[in-house]
Amino acid sequence: MSDNDQVQSLLDNPKIQEVIDSVNPELVERRRHTPRRCRVFEKPCCRLVESDEYRFHIHQEAAAQLPDIIHNKVQTLMPLEGEDGQIGALHEKQRTIGIVFSGGPAPGGHNVIAGLFDAAKAANPDNRVIGFLMGPDGIIENETIELTGQIVDKYRNVGGFGMIKTGRTKIDSREKMDLSRQTCRDLGLSALVVVGGDDSNTNAAFLAQEMLKDGIQVIGVPKTIDGDIQVRDADGRALCAMSFGFHTAARGFSSEISHLCTDCASDVKYWHICKVMGRVASHLALEVALQTHANITLIGEDLADYVDGRRLANATRENRVDYTAYGMTLRHLSRVICDAIVRRAAVGKNYGVLVVPEGVLEFINEIQVFIIKLNTIIAVYNREHDTDFHSKFLILEDKLDYLHRLARLSRGEEIFTVWNTRDDDLFSDIPDFFQEGLLMERDSHGNFPFSQVETEKVLLGLVRDYLNILKDRGRYKLGIQRRYYEKILKRAGLNPDYYGPMIFRNYDGHDHLLVKESIISIKTLRTALEDAGAIGPKDPIPREVENIYKKSVPSFKTQIHFYGYDGRGSNPTWFDRTYTYNLGLTVFSLIANGATGQMAAIRNLEKHFDAWEPIGIPIAPLMHIEDRKGRLALVIERSVVDLESPAFKVVKALREKWLAAHPGDDDYRIPAALYHECQTEEDRPLTLLINELGAGA
Repeated sequence: MSDNDQVQSLLDNPKIQEVIDSVNPELVERRRHTPRRCRVFEKPCCRLVESDEYRFHIHQEAAAQLPDIIHNKVQTLMPLEGEDGQIGALHEKQRTIGIVFSGGPAPGGHNVIAGLFDAAKAANPDNRVIGFLMGPDGIIENETIELTGQIVDKYRNVGGFGMIKTGRTKIDSREKMDLSRQTCRDLGLSALVVVGGDDSNTNAAFLAQEMLKDGIQVIGVPKTIDGDIQVRDADGRALCAMSFGFHTAARGFSSEISHLCTDCASDVKYWHICKVMGRVASHLALEVALQTHANITLIGEDLADYVDGRRLANATRENRVDYTAYGMTLRHLSRVICDAIVRRAAVGKNYGVLVVPEGVLEFINEIQVFIIKLNTIIAVYNREHDTDFHSKFLILEDKLDYLHRLARLSRGEEIFTVWNTRDDDLFSDIPDFFQEGLLMERDSHGNFPFSQVETEKVLLGLVRDYLNILKDRGRYKLGIQRRYYEKILKRAGLNPDYYGPMIFRNYDGHDHLLVKESIISIKTLRTALEDAGAIGPKDPIPREVENIYKKSVPSFKTQIHFYGYDGRGSNPTWFDRTYTYNLGLTVFSLIANGATGQMAAIRNLEKHFDAWEPIGIPIAPLMHIEDRKGRLALVIERSVVDLESPAFKVVKALREKWLAAHPGDDDYRIPAALYHECQTEEDRPLTLLINELGAGA
């Protein structure tokens, strides 16, 4: 039998075909699973009850641009008790509903479609659900697919946005809006559902305002793994505690980072530097800290809140104001990291796990100033020259030359430029690769693309430099276990107590011995031994003593990891697939009851499932003014980590414990396993659980 025939025989084997089939038994079971429904959806249909108890700070520009939906109220879905012919008729009315994914994928998105589809078909089998392909471009260009039971069933409880794909286009111009309206009219849509983040739900509000006159309802759905869509009213009451996709991504990242904790504690050789997604908020990093107890976790919001007391005291004595004392500097942050590394090394732990949020640099004051100025320069150049800055200046040298020219202009009389000579000098001190990163092309929303910047490389460069300085000063040493030291010297017939005080600075009463700061080389070791009279000028250093010194010299070895896109494509956890399925059911109920300009949400996510309450949140009152592409624009405000929240306070209080800069085991935590159907004690984000348990404490 030829090789080709043998291979074909293998491929024709039914058992082998079953093994390599793209649809495995677990996937079949996952697709069959039907998530639990909130209590309100146990009835055939429900009604909306508007509430006046929630207040919002309405921005005047939002009121001006969205006059017809700005006064929408929070709506609670309530079961329909008894017969109500009018609501029943509305519920059963034949509809064509369009749905679009916008922005990056998030686990659970397919279940939003599944919940909407199931509710629509149950209300009226003739209802149609239309999927717009490739994100908002599908609306603008009228690229669609009619969703059938067969299509929806293939993607139930499965991660990604593969059913209809996604895209990042914004419907942010008159032309795009007109094309979108025409598409919705041509399709005879009753309603449009926009699944996305802050920008996408902002789009949903403008579409709702625009299409009101056409009788087309628009409903938004909160999606982002970053967790930065968390809706509270003006009194701080949570209406939407977390966007969908966050829990799955955090659990996935935590599982992988936990594996690294186990590995580094086994191999005792590497510092694992783990960058996790989170451009403007550190929610994922906070959740990972709670899930894994990584040795160091940076929380960007905490860094921005930092005040350098020593600098303030110096400035007060000198009768001046030191503005650089407010907010963490990049250099000081590297010192904080180095201090933790040195302290762990002193007890023999020259390894560990450092978790860094993707957008940590945005919270560093000096970097934020550069980003704001460069964003403005690029936006102004594009407007004034009707071209693209990055197409005009292709290489770093050309971009730097343009900045140099702006700086020279600032020297002229009565000439103001955003970029001055001080900016130019400070920017020149930054490594080339980071200059290039800060000058890279902005994303489609005008945001600085932090995920593409080697944040960890910026930090590690400064950390390595300072560790080398500390090593030269004799302060970065690897602690030697007393038991090991005594065994090695006794085996060679040497007296440990004789050499100990000559070599170590803490020989009396410590389990981990630190070589004296003055001993930083074999040459200085010889000097110390000669000064103590242990050896003469021509005598060799005892081999065992020399080996002990060499073991005290640390080597800072790192492994770099980025957690982002893998988490976006994960199969959803019980929390996210149940959450999103009920969001889909909520969407249909809002549509059936005539709502528009609302965001479908579930209140009480921080509580047990039985307490979940489907609601509609008005989108327009959530908006504020923000700089986008050098212009002020109305957008939904993103939520950052609350430094007064119980979850953050717990992490802050346990930092020292988790750093574990002491002899003995680390305090690493292994997250619970992910199960397909059953709920566990981790059936919701730990940040939500702790915030709920700590409420009122």
